[in-house]
Order: sequence, then C-alpha cells, then structure tokens
Amino acid sequence: MAPRWVWRLLSAPGLLFLAVFFLVAFYAVVAVGLGNVTTQFQPVPHWNPLDWNVGYLREALSNLAPGGQMWPVVVRTVLYIAVAMALTLLIGYPVAYYAARCAGRWSGLILALLVLPFWISYIMRLLAWTNLLASDGYASEALNALGVDRLFNTLGLMEGDDWLGGQPVTVIIALVYGYVPFFILPLYASLNRLDQRLIETSRDLGASAAETFRRVILPLSRPGIYAGMVLIALPMFGDYFTQDLMSGSPNTNMVGNIINGYVQGGPDKSLGAAMTMLLSAFLLIFMAFYLRSLRREQREAE
Repeated sequence: MAPRWVWRLLSAPGLLFLAVFFLVAFYAVVAVGLGNVTTQFQPVPHWNPLDWNVGYLREALSNLAPGGQMWPVVVRTVLYIAVAMALTLLIGYPVAYYAARCAGRWSGLILALLVLPFWISYIMRLLAWTNLLASDGYASEALNALGVDRLFNTLGLMEGDDWLGGQPVTVIIALVYGYVPFFILPLYASLNRLDQRLIETSRDLGASAAETFRRVILPLSRPGIYAGMVLIALPMFGDYFTQDLMSGSPNTNMVGNIINGYVQGGPDKSLGAAMTMLLSAFLLIFMAFYLRSLRREQREAE
C-alpha cells in the first residue's frame, strides 16, 4: 500500500480545485450580502472586509426570525423537509436493506434502477410528473379514482382534487421522489459493509431476527442513515424549482423560493445574498451534527 503522503499529494489538486471554486463563489455572495445597493437597487459588492455593511444581514435575520415577515415560510420549509425526510427514511431504509442484505445477485439490478434516474435531468423528470398529475393526467385520474385525494382532504393535507393547485402534499412527495436515491445509496454502502459475523453471533446467542435488527443492524447502520439524511437535507433547504414546478403557489413557498425571488431579478439581490449566508450558517448545524456523530461512531468502533 502506498504511503499516506502519496495519497495526500494525489488528492491535493482536486481539493485545491474544490476549495478555490467554493471559496471564490461563496465570498462573492458574502461581498454582495454585506455590501450596498445603488438607487436602482443594483448590488454594489464590498470586497474589502473593512467596508462590510451588516445592515442587510440584520434585515434578513429580522425577516427570518420568529415574528418576522418570512417566519411562516421558515416554519413551512422546516415542516415540509421534516416530513419529506421521515418519508424518505421509511421508503429508503427497506430498499437499501433489501439490496444490501437480501437481494443477492439482484442487488446490482436494484442499484442500476436507483442510478438510472440520474441519466435524466431532475427538472425534466419533474416536468413529466406535472403532465401526469395534471387534472387530465393518468396519475391524477388514478389517484382520484382510488380516493387518495379524499383521504388527504380528510387529513387536511390537500384541498380539492387538483394535485398541482398549490398542494403541500404534492411538494412533499416531489421532494421525496427527487432525493430518495441520494439517501439510499450511502445507506446501502453502510449496510453492505456490516460484519456478517456480528449478525451471526447475535443469532447464535438466541436473539430473534427482530432483536438482531434492533440491537445490531440498526445501530451499526446509523452512520449511513446520518450520511443520507445530511446529503438530502442540505439541497432540500435550498430547493426552489421543485415547488415552482409542482405548485407555483405562494402558499407553499419555501426559503429557497424567497431567496431565488430576491436574487433572480428580484427587488433586492443584496438581501437575497444575506439570506443565503444565514441559510448556510443554519445548514452548518447539520454538518456539525453529522461529523460529531461520525467521530463518535469511529471512536466506539476502535
């Protein structure tokens, strides 16, 4: 095996490339968010940290904080993503477990089916679903015939039978559909690496299959669960096109839609950049939790 310094040397160009392009782009956002605007509300970036203006950052924080103008959007975003992550876990864990532990020679086919959607643009796949869920679409007609719309109406998750008419449930289902493969793949890798001897030892000691899963398999697969959750949570919070395509209603706007409205030709790009900074700081919590959990799991394994 090659010495560690060889791998460090080989990884240096890629790490430098990623660091430069991330830092330059993010610093541009910071310069705009901490800058000023012209009389026509065009941003004037402040590249020198000594000239930074925190006024827009304060305004963004007051808008997004409890009681602020955008606070209902923040609550809605967290709620949508929490439900979507829970559904992703319920759907993705059995699939990853079956592919890793039970599928045998069929595991390759299952992984291929999971990767296959990546060959098509995510936006193109959502556009296909907008046709299927239109009032005269096949999926909409089938769901309504099965009474799914009435069930969601009873639960308060939907109003009427128009699946694209600003329905929260449609946005949540679309988030699950778009990001569930990103959850399954790292979880599959974690489950596939489990030491079979630990599972066999548990069964030899008299544990049932359910107890073995609860006390051995599930705890050992936690790093994969955390990795998958972080991998889908980060883009979900910045996602705006899923809501735009599947709803388009202000009643289902998420934080990403608000930021996109300010940045893409909106009234105040500097305020949008400041909101992006706050969202990035919030998402660091997920990364810190994941890294802390991963470090704890590594210490326990040692």
